[in-house]
Amino acid sequence: MAVGRRMFELPASLQALMAGRIGFAHLTVMTRTADATGERFHEPALIAKAEESSPGKFYYECRHFRHAADAQGYAAEQAEQVENRSLSLSRHQDGWYLLSGVLDSVGGAALRTALEPLARRSGADDDRSRERRMGDALVEFVQRSQPAQLQVTTSLETLLGLPGAPAAEMEFSLPISSKTVARLACECSLTRILLDSESMVIDVGRAKRVVSGPGRKALEARDRHCRWPACDRPAKWSAAHHVVHWIHGGTTDLDNLVLLCHVRWGPRDAVAGGAEGGWQLVRADDGQMLTIPPTITFGPLARGPD
Repeated sequence: MAVGRRMFELPASLQALMAGRIGFAHLTVMTRTADATGERFHEPALIAKAEESSPGKFYYECRHFRHAADAQGYAAEQAEQVENRSLSLSRHQDGWYLLSGVLDSVGGAALRTALEPLARRSGADDDRSRERRMGDALVEFVQRSQPAQLQVTTSLETLLGLPGAPAAEMEFSLPISSKTVARLACECSLTRILLDSESMVIDVGRAKRVVSGPGRKALEARDRHCRWPACDRPAKWSAAHHVVHWIHGGTTDLDNLVLLCHVRWGPRDAVAGGAEGGWQLVRADDGQMLTIPPTITFGPLARGPD
């Protein structure tokens, strides 16, 4: 519509289009630039840049032109973008969270810059789609930049993963499994509220199992990166995981700790100690970490013909 309104006011650009020297995408950018710069618009100079640039590069050239022509107006546009930032979180009835939002160009670039390194494939066996990797990267970024302090309400039976125990409860979430509680306990600051069988509160407190300070430095110096086989994500992108989970009596000594990145210590490849994936991580006598996949139980085989 912008082209339709202005194209006859840009005869040189229209002639370049008809002669095949520029494309319609160039003309679209030209028209928008004319709208934004008004009397400062300089068609001949921009046609020359359009003829030697792809539409994408020409768009950037025009942004520079707009800034040079009216720096204050350009800054005002960016300030307006900031004012129009928005983010909504809505929870589906099944517990999914639906995200919808708009970020300004600077804020969006900052977010993408933070997520892109975390969204890289972690190895040849990483078959996650890009959308899944970006979702995982967003969660990892939030947990790393500001460790979540979650309040989980659970019975002792649920915490220990005993059969017949009810699910645990967490703020802003549907009831969660005992395995999820175990995983969260390793990667978040977890405030515990234990209930007895009659839902009476029997304990409120903070579990003392966080690895920090000298212990964290020693762990990073020893492991250097995620210890999952063939994964080389750096130590700063990895969390301290208890080989024998602290819920089951595992200590926070260095011998019982290993660095695992968020990709491996999460629902996808989650290791033993109560996490959803069911993988086990065992330290061999030579210090190497061995991975044991979850046990798969098949149903009864169909009987063949007599």
